[in-house]
Amino acid sequence: MGTPSRADRIARIDALARLFDTAFVVPGTNIRFGLDALIGLVPGIGDAITSAVALYIVNEARALGAPRLLIARMLANVALDGVVGVIPLVGDMFDVAFRANRRNIALLRDHLDRDRPTGFAYRMREGDYR
Repeated sequence: MGTPSRADRIARIDALARLFDTAFVVPGTNIRFGLDALIGLVPGIGDAITSAVALYIVNEARALGAPRLLIARMLANVALDGVVGVIPLVGDMFDVAFRANRRNIALLRDHLDRDRPTGFAYRMREGDYR
């Protein structure tokens, strides 16, 4: 097997973000959650595992050529998710609502889909992280 294409790499991290943030639906509601919220229920190690996955996604974005400003914003999302995530139950509810991995994929896709001057502000559109 050769090196995965750019599209394959993007599809892989998108699928990973979906699995960790929005793979499941609470029956009878529109509330989506992923493995991030479930694994985060395990004290200590759960948040470390989910942060490692989130950092893998950021590293892939860097390897795909994301600029430093975008990487910094992605890291800020991971840091916020990690810090709030250590608070029992509140952190898990935050994981369900914030969806750091979906946000980061939306930021990356936005960057890759647009030709823009260096230093342009990255803004999410409604529904980008669902």
